[in-house]
Parts: sequence; structure tokens; C-alpha cells
Amino acid sequence: MGDEAKSSETNSFTSAVTLNQIGVAQVPRRFVLPPSERPGRSLRLNPSTNTTPLPVIDISSLHNPSLRPQVIEEIHVACEELGFFQVINHGIPSTYVNDAIDTATEFFNLPSEEKMHLASADVHKPVRYGTSLNHVEDKVQFWRDFIKHYSYPISTWIHLWPSNPPSYKEKMGNYVKAVRALQKQLMEAVLQSLGLKADYLHEDFEKGSQVMVVNCYPACPEPDLALGMPPHSDYGSLTILIQSQPGLQIMDKNNNWRPVPLIEGALVVQVGDQMEVMSNGRYKSVLHRATLNKERTRISIASLHSLALEKKVRPAPELIDDEHPLAYNEGSLKSFLDHISGNDFRKKGRYIDTLKRSP
Repeated sequence: MGDEAKSSETNSFTSAVTLNQIGVAQVPRRFVLPPSERPGRSLRLNPSTNTTPLPVIDISSLHNPSLRPQVIEEIHVACEELGFFQVINHGIPSTYVNDAIDTATEFFNLPSEEKMHLASADVHKPVRYGTSLNHVEDKVQFWRDFIKHYSYPISTWIHLWPSNPPSYKEKMGNYVKAVRALQKQLMEAVLQSLGLKADYLHEDFEKGSQVMVVNCYPACPEPDLALGMPPHSDYGSLTILIQSQPGLQIMDKNNNWRPVPLIEGALVVQVGDQMEVMSNGRYKSVLHRATLNKERTRISIASLHSLALEKKVRPAPELIDDEHPLAYNEGSLKSFLDHISGNDFRKKGRYIDTLKRSP
């Protein structure tokens, strides 16, 4: 497809929010998944698979030298078993969380023309509004609108963020700074849980990137036929997520989809591909997806943390031995973005799989 054709497609998409606002009674054909990929099939879980509760970790004790090892062990078990946990008593004020969700809701409720000047199908753009995953390339579309923006250092990027609603930069900015500070604490704990030093790759993480992915999943007339996001893992080291409604599901070791409950005041933490590589496979990045709701619109805000765009990540030498031989080739955020651009995401497979070395 030529650049001009792509440009006109970028500027002429119908977003999921718009379809919801005009009140479509059925999901348009382009959103309908093949029967084997529909969420309704896999939601009828065997009750016996739901016995392991999803971990909720009180991280306030990370500041207490005598209690810290216990929290580190809880994080170790959660990362090893699921690649996922929720944290409470994390220190981010609830006003920051609520304000971020409120200003995101205001943004998505703006008239279409107010948002379209930020629209792009170019995954490398530092600020990008769009729908689906990549509406130009997706064979099946996803019931989702999003705004993504680079966020660290915040002073470099904030002028590019949406100016409307007027509160967006301040409210999202407060949350962005708070969640980055939390991520630094969590990263140190996760590294220690692997047996590494808390300051492992400290300089690289300091120069790393933070990308906010702000998602809107409007109420959907036929939620069993479509998804807000297909099964995927995040590229970065850790993702920290807030959600206004339930809808996130993670896949456990038995390949069952587990709904993630909405816990008042908790934040979701997910292991990404970079951490899987760095840990030499000790921790696996979590496969997750976004399901839809017939009555309610869901907002989720994911803070994705990774090394700098061009920086290669490789397994930590300390985690390579006879029992755990080198299992991954090195990769970077840039090569991940190249991987996901220009092809149908569902057919292409996960980027992490391209880094695995043959046994």
C-alpha cells in the first residue's frame, strides 16, 4: 500500500468509540473473530482450574529491612508461577489513579475531529491515537481506541500529549511520575528475587523508556464475538496497569484464561518479554488479553517500562550455567516495534519467540 493510501486510511477510520456512540446493534463483520479465537469458548472454565488465587502482594514492607525478604519471596513465586501479581499499599494516591482514568475518559469522549490530528498507523510515533491494534493492517479488528505516548523523561514529551481536555497533561502527568517511581522500587525487588543485585543494569534502566498506553474499550453489543485486545505479551521489563472495570484476563500455566479481579486500590504488575530474556527464562512474560462488556465501557492505563529504544537486552550472565544454558538471543525495543509494524499481529506470532534459541 502506498503512503498516500495509508495516510487516507489513517484519517478515515471509524473508531470503536464512534460505533458505540451511534449505537450499532451488532458487531460489524470486521470485528468478528474466527470461532476458535472467540472469548466465549474459553470462558467456560473448569471450576477446578480456578483454585489458585491470583497473588495480591502488600509491598509496604519493602521499606522494612526485616520484612523485605518475605515480600521478595512472594514476588519471586508470583513471577515464576504466573508472571503476574497485584500490589496494594503501593504509595500512589488514589486521587492520581482516579484523575488519570477521568481525564482519559474525557479524551475518548471528545468529538472525533478533536482526536484525529493525533491519529497515525506508524508504531514509531511518540504520540499516537488509533483504533484496533493497527487498523490499516489488521485482518480482524479489535474493539478498542487508544492513545499512546512516550512519557520519560516527561519534560521531553509532555508538550506533545493531548492539549484537550485541558486537564490531561497535569492529571496524566501526576500519575506518570508516581508510577515511574513505583516501577523503580518494583524493579529492584524483582531483580533481587532473581538473585541479582538490586542495582543490576541501573544506568540502563535510568536511561530507559516509559510508554503510556491509554485504552478505551467501549460497551460492545456482542462481547462473545470480539476482543478488545488479542492474546499478547508486553515487550518491556514490567508493565503496571490500572483498570476502571474488570476485563483483563491472563493465561496460566495450564493454558486457562483467568479473569483478573478489580481490587480497590490495587495495581496490576505484569512481567514483559525483556524480563523473560533478562532472567534467561526463569520468569516468563505473561500472555494476556482484554475482553469486552455489553453494558460498560472500560478504561485501562498501562505504563510500559523498558530499556532505551536501541538498547539490546540479553540474559544476565549470573543466570547462565550448566543447568540453565543461554536460552535467548538479544533483542531491543526498536526491533520489537519493527516486528509488530506492517503485518497482521495475529498471524505473525510473538516477538519473544523470535529470540528463543533452539535447545
